[in-house]
Amino acid sequence: MAEPSDNSTQTPLENSLLPTGEGIVIDIGTGDGLFVYRCARRNPTKFYIGIDANPRPLEKISEKIHRKPGKGGAENVLFLQAAIEDLPSELEGVADEIHIHFPWGSLLQAIVQGDVDILRSLRRLCSTDAFLEIVIGHDPDRDRSEIDRLQMPTLSTSYIDSVLTSAFTDAGFEIVERGECSSGSWPEVQTSWAMRLERNKSRSLFYIIARATANSSMSRVVS
Repeated sequence: MAEPSDNSTQTPLENSLLPTGEGIVIDIGTGDGLFVYRCARRNPTKFYIGIDANPRPLEKISEKIHRKPGKGGAENVLFLQAAIEDLPSELEGVADEIHIHFPWGSLLQAIVQGDVDILRSLRRLCSTDAFLEIVIGHDPDRDRSEIDRLQMPTLSTSYIDSVLTSAFTDAGFEIVERGECSSGSWPEVQTSWAMRLERNKSRSLFYIIARATANSSMSRVVS
């Protein structure tokens, strides 16, 4: 399976708990930045930050955001190059929402294995009661080589409940919603990578929505 180049522009469910209005939104693994760009154009009162370790797919859209708004510009967008293991300390505590859509490679591995250190890095970006949304496209057969390479377990809602819930709790998150959608019941998607995944009828979409909490373990970590 080829490396993804973009993200979905929709939340997984209509009853998503993600807030609306003002705030700072961070997209981790932003790919070509289309999710950030399109959301920023629709929500001018929010500020969007797209982060990816690979800056090359962002070159075109990084130029586009500096145009005048009437010509497609978006002043409420910032793109940063950074790996999940080394997120900028300047962003600690600023995020009202964090999105991770169709993660790949080490980011996917960290999420699915419940890497508490990585989850704590995400938690450090969060303001009080911030939301974290994660969307993963999963096909245990077609993705077998990548699953084996990353030594990942098979993803399921029971796995989320039995393994990831405790990892998220240790990192300072409460999972408030999780689930699985078959390809036939996916919401509308607007980018090439998400549409490519949707055409695979054996692929499922798993999502997790978590809220940042103020537990004692996180207090010790961030103090």
